[in-house]
Amino acid sequence: MPWPWSDFSANACDMRLSFQLSLFAIFLLWLAGLTAAAQFSKIAVPFDLVQALYPQAGASIGWLLTLISALGAGLGMVAGTLAGQVGSLRILVAALLLGAICSLWQATLPALPLMMLSRLIEGLSHLGIVVAAPTLIAQISTDRIRGAALSLWSTFFGVSFALTAWLGLPLIDVAGLEALFLLHAMVMAALALGLGMLLRGAAAQAGVRPSLSMGHILRQHAQSYRSPYISAAALGWVFYTLTFVSLLTLLPPLLPVETRAVIIGAIPLASIAVSLLCVPVLLTRIAAVRVVVLGFVLSVLVLGLLPHGVPVGVVAITLFAALGLVQGATFAAVPQLNASLESRALANGALAQMGNVGNLLGTPILLALLVHGGPTLAFTCIAVLYVLGAVAHEYLHLRRRRLGEIQGP
Repeated sequence: MPWPWSDFSANACDMRLSFQLSLFAIFLLWLAGLTAAAQFSKIAVPFDLVQALYPQAGASIGWLLTLISALGAGLGMVAGTLAGQVGSLRILVAALLLGAICSLWQATLPALPLMMLSRLIEGLSHLGIVVAAPTLIAQISTDRIRGAALSLWSTFFGVSFALTAWLGLPLIDVAGLEALFLLHAMVMAALALGLGMLLRGAAAQAGVRPSLSMGHILRQHAQSYRSPYISAAALGWVFYTLTFVSLLTLLPPLLPVETRAVIIGAIPLASIAVSLLCVPVLLTRIAAVRVVVLGFVLSVLVLGLLPHGVPVGVVAITLFAALGLVQGATFAAVPQLNASLESRALANGALAQMGNVGNLLGTPILLALLVHGGPTLAFTCIAVLYVLGAVAHEYLHLRRRRLGEIQGP
């Protein structure tokens, strides 16, 4: 069956309906992203309650969060390969259903080893969603709205954490932790059904059968990361994710107690606002990669305000606003640099892989720097990471330009 919006009728009402359907599909795909982020937030936000549920776990309780990232760090490119060859919609629906089953299982509050196993399996669901959903958004969006649609997608992590705090915690107070898991399962199942029906024309490439041999996977990694087009978004993104979660860990103790809660609440909102309001406007005039570089450069300049006595709270909010440029434009860079659906899926796979690498390593590294060298050393290293992110994008830009010169017009 063709896409509902692929063949616009000459009738103006039909054209408006098709555009409305595409917007509705993009919204549902964004909601799928919220459920993927909620696979983290449903544990992270009520973490004290999760710890109380398993008092014998001790420090190992942290694995309930990191198991998902560990799997994504290893299998991100595999997911991209499957999405490109099997079809992003099939991957997305399967990932949503698997996530619903995992949350339903977790709602029984199983023993810790079984809960750990459910989180490991849930990592496959998370990976499938974050690779397939942005690929589909880029596929169904017109050129006019693609930048804005992917900027919306980039907010899924922050919005999901906020919603879990605002709505999930009151639900837990009324009905217990298992109610949050049940709600998560129901939303994921509903999205799997709705998106499967709405986008059922998004077929896989005809006649292509994926190979999951180790040799093929290694070759796919090598080819993708050698490509200055497929790897570009991911190799910049890793420098962002190395600092994002760690900054949220590093900043609160440095903030005044009386304003800490307000500032911590404003930090993600500043990033989301810039991603939604500024990035789409900039993308109409500037290539997405240039917006990412601008975000990294501004972030370094903002961190440079700390030695001049600017309050940490002001620097924190301004810094996350600048990082909103990196956040929003990185996802928009994928379709700008990659024309085919397969290369976009691989790019999103690399993006997921590097994002999980950053989430895994960032907090331990920067906390170690904080303990041994204090905030000055930690913030200096964060600034260096942003410089490296900008340099990586500039280097890959030069490689793409040289390839263009070699290949000719």
